[in-house]
Amino acid sequence: MQTCDFCGRTAPEGAETLAWTTAVERGVRKTYCDVCSRENLRAMEGKLDSEWW
Repeated sequence: MQTCDFCGRTAPEGAETLAWTTAVERGVRKTYCDVCSRENLRAMEGKLDSEWW
């Protein structure tokens, strides 16, 4: 089961999570749901850590 590290949303087992994104922040792998990914795309592309969103 996938859980968004920003908003806490979970994807049901076996659900399509192709629009979810991953990042490595300070050596820790983070996963973000499609909604958080879309809303924070510019910050992600700018390589800002999620604490700056």
